[in-house]
Amino acid sequence: MRLRKKKNHDLRMTAVTSVLIPTPNDELDFRLGKTEHLIDMKELFGNRNPVRVEVGCGRGGFVAEAARREPDVNFIAVERSEGVALSACEAILAEELSNVRVMICRAEYLERYIAPASVERIYLNFSCPYPKKRQALHRLTHPRFLDIYRRLLAVGGELHQKTDDRALFAFSVESLSAEGFTLKNVSLDLHADGMEDNIETEYEKKFSALGKPIYRLEAYIKKDEGKNNDKF
Repeated sequence: MRLRKKKNHDLRMTAVTSVLIPTPNDELDFRLGKTEHLIDMKELFGNRNPVRVEVGCGRGGFVAEAARREPDVNFIAVERSEGVALSACEAILAEELSNVRVMICRAEYLERYIAPASVERIYLNFSCPYPKKRQALHRLTHPRFLDIYRRLLAVGGELHQKTDDRALFAFSVESLSAEGFTLKNVSLDLHADGMEDNIETEYEKKFSALGKPIYRLEAYIKKDEGKNNDKF
């Protein structure tokens, strides 16, 4: 279902162009080819700091806090919904965070804009679980997406996932392991385990308040098994 546009949507979108990465080719079917509009990260951020990507940033609460804590890291917040991305852009502008940019983009298109072996870390925070078996192809830890992340990650790069959905977490563990990722810092109840420096997302606060456990993992490809040789 298409979300209704917010009041003064077009004017508000114009006002946030300074933090919005253009995605001129995203209207095309990703299966038709891979016309690239690769981002020059140095030109975009004005430095060569490490780059991290949050796929499905929502209203930007997580990425804004991460950017505040780590000003020497650059963040790209990816969101497929224009209306939701608008809220993230406005939050980032309000915080005057120079190390965050927002991209309205589906995960299938990431390779059109982000160069191979250029990302230090990818975050998947509370992605849609797509619970029905026939929907598995759409889960962001399905092998088709993991193959994309593998190419984007630099040697030693990591994927971090958090979810409240046990079935999605089990699916993710199985998919990551089958695709050659090594898991570490796996938690079946993040808050009970007392992880330091955890940044809570909007959904995380909501689910935790309901007493639901939060599942978390980190995954990486060992250097001798990686498909690229660049270092961040």
